[in-house]
Amino acid sequence: MKVLGIETSCDETGVAVYDTALSGVQALRAHAVYSQIALHAEYGGVVPELASRDHVRKLLPLIRQTLAEAGLSTRELDGVAYTAGPGLVGALLVGAGVARALAWALELPAIGVHHMEGHLLAPLMEDDPPQAPFVALLVSGGHTQLVAVEEIGRYRLLGETLDDAAGEAFDKTAKLMGLPYPGGPQLAKLAEAGTPGAFKFSRPMTDRPGLDFSFSGLKTQVLLAWRDSDQGETTRADIARGFEDAVVDTLAIKCQRALDAAGSDVLVVAGGVGANKRLRAKLQDMAQRRGGRVCFPRPALCTDNGAMIAFAGALRLQAGQHDDAQVKVTPRWDMAQLSPVAPA
Repeated sequence: MKVLGIETSCDETGVAVYDTALSGVQALRAHAVYSQIALHAEYGGVVPELASRDHVRKLLPLIRQTLAEAGLSTRELDGVAYTAGPGLVGALLVGAGVARALAWALELPAIGVHHMEGHLLAPLMEDDPPQAPFVALLVSGGHTQLVAVEEIGRYRLLGETLDDAAGEAFDKTAKLMGLPYPGGPQLAKLAEAGTPGAFKFSRPMTDRPGLDFSFSGLKTQVLLAWRDSDQGETTRADIARGFEDAVVDTLAIKCQRALDAAGSDVLVVAGGVGANKRLRAKLQDMAQRRGGRVCFPRPALCTDNGAMIAFAGALRLQAGQHDDAQVKVTPRWDMAQLSPVAPA
């Protein structure tokens, strides 16, 4: 089954073709992502109306480009998958409208995919994918969650952030130190030059039981340290390193607790912060010490992309699931509401 995936939940336009007749990394026939970073940079954050308009401009050319790279015509597709939520309602409607129109014109089944389920399943596109049950850490600009995956489509929330998501904390911390938008990747790069231990920040909510997160207080600690410093480049790098170490350690501690609680030694990590090198190394070390494994998607598939939507949609379409012709999106959507994916 060749499935076209469309992702337009926020500020990236993603398109991909996933072929279930192939396996591992070969199954992803082609994928492309257009980022709106330059468009939103002058505003210091995503402007929803501008994001929606840019999806309108970019989506159809990106679909043509991706199909050409896959060596396919629209008539050779077997299904269409699109992000139906959560996300910005206007942006979601662009992708849903195009996907539903294509499916209707080509007489193909189509399905709306949960954005976070797409992220969660992205590591399963790699060679030697993990088998459920396992624990998933979903860590991005909008979400920080620990989820027990009992089977694909059956998810149980173990813990989540009570305020800022980890990626959001990265971005806000970078902004208060004067780094350009988007700040998270800039801060992580700057931290590579920082001295470990020069600034020591707390590991929030690790001194008590539980699997929830909170990063707003950590952000305030960094703000106070920055204001009281000489604000030089060396200090900026040292603070960035101290902040990154605090976030990484916090995530690792909570992941270990979640694995213990779920009785598992398999951890899946997905979302934009999953590309962070220090986080990957920390979790690899933790998994090795436990005699388990940790699975990541390739860095290009950590941020929003059409590949994860094509893959998640293909699993459900193969199982006989599809939606009616209504153009419908769900900007706020609890992943626990999803139905299990029956065996194909």
